[in-house]
Amino acid sequence: MTIDFPAFLVLASALTGGIWLIDVLLFAPRRRRTNDAALLKGVTDKLLLREPTIVEYARSFFPVIFAVLILRSFLVEPFRIPSNSMMPTLLTGDFILVNKFAYGLRLPMLNYKIVEIGNPQRGDVVVFKYPENPRIDYIKRVVGLPGDEINYRDKTIFVNGEPVIQLPVGSFSGEGSGIEMTGAKQSLEHLGEINHVILTLFGAPDSPSNCQVLALGPIMVPPNQYFVMGDNRDNSRDSRCWGFVPEDHFVGKAFAIWMHWDMARNGFPILWSRLGNGIQ
Repeated sequence: MTIDFPAFLVLASALTGGIWLIDVLLFAPRRRRTNDAALLKGVTDKLLLREPTIVEYARSFFPVIFAVLILRSFLVEPFRIPSNSMMPTLLTGDFILVNKFAYGLRLPMLNYKIVEIGNPQRGDVVVFKYPENPRIDYIKRVVGLPGDEINYRDKTIFVNGEPVIQLPVGSFSGEGSGIEMTGAKQSLEHLGEINHVILTLFGAPDSPSNCQVLALGPIMVPPNQYFVMGDNRDNSRDSRCWGFVPEDHFVGKAFAIWMHWDMARNGFPILWSRLGNGIQ
């Protein structure tokens, strides 16, 4: 069962905050009056001062839950990378941080944008709601912006008819969950303002297997939508398979790796060299 964590935080904040507020407005004054009257009669039983256990818990948990809700909804949200589709930029087992306000502030659950800040740029590594199932989060790299003409052939992206520059940088040497990609060709790709490394496999088709190919010929990106691809080009289900990402599906921009934990690695599962790395 998938837990809708944003919904849980909203409901938990509303429940604990509501209990605390109702007590402050209605029941706490009544307890104080009862206590004052008892003290005037010489009664000093401390039980008169106690608030109900449920109120005590609500008052204690509400600030913590609400702070997490604000932090996660508007500032930074953590994610775990579950697959190899973004290798070598991101590896299976990377725990990343995502900037939630890079593309505007949105209300939790409703995903309604309340403040315009910026838009995804070509080359950004982005987290978004999978268009075919918005309950699932995906992470890919923005390749095409609204109005762009995108083509992908011979392992090269063409944006508005111009090829994106790639420079070979040797073969990939994987470990852990990425061992299967050992020997893949690494290329330094200059996409927008970002230089990043991609992986390709010799002899593999331009579209991943079992995909409906959308980019055999030039394709125009519609208004308010984006074309995204994984850096592991021959092992990524992306816009070549299921189409464009609507602007309102974006969650945020990935910017840092704070942990790496991969049980498939020989020896210790933490790869210390990845901790604290920025994401380009």
